[in-house]
Amino acid sequence: MLPCAYYLLRLYLSLLRVKVVGEDAGLQHLAEHGRVIAALWHQRFLPALAYVTKFRKFKLCVMISQSKDGDLIAPIAKRLGLEPVRGSSPRGGKKALAAILKAFEDRPGVVHIVDGPRGPKGQVKPGLIGMAQVSGAVVIPIFVSANRAWIMGSWDRFLVPKPFSKVKIRWGKPVVVPRTNDTESFEKVRKKIENTLTEGYAQDDLSWGWKEPL
Repeated sequence: MLPCAYYLLRLYLSLLRVKVVGEDAGLQHLAEHGRVIAALWHQRFLPALAYVTKFRKFKLCVMISQSKDGDLIAPIAKRLGLEPVRGSSPRGGKKALAAILKAFEDRPGVVHIVDGPRGPKGQVKPGLIGMAQVSGAVVIPIFVSANRAWIMGSWDRFLVPKPFSKVKIRWGKPVVVPRTNDTESFEKVRKKIENTLTEGYAQDDLSWGWKEPL
């Protein structure tokens, strides 16, 4: 079952026409700073898989929920070159966070789905900020959009680009998360990243001619 699902996914991803924007600046920051967290919405992680294989040598970690869906996704993510760490806010979150922080000892980056496996849609969970504070990593927003796609009826309106559609993956500007326990400062930077993602995704969606942000 797994090999079949993996090869079908690779075939599908190969049919997407992916254009990457801002990669050089992002990679330069990665080389100079050494620790980054790539932040994106759950809604858009499928087309992003067409791009992650480029970073196979880094063995980037990604947190995947302890659910039946996660059981299917985790081995496929591993075949694509990611290192799955199982857990989410509701289940196993602390253990997964500890594993990711340990991974930073010999790996430069983590891919993080910032609104988690269950949402709410478009809401950055506090775990992203805590991870950045403890690790000292900067957060780099990753914007993923497509000119043609199916929109699923899930909680996040999951986006599935149609075969041969154009997909844009854009690196945003790094966000430095201050190391402070002050509640107000914590919420301020969380909201800043949330607004950056919301506005960036809306900008790219509308540039394709969508009538409203997806």
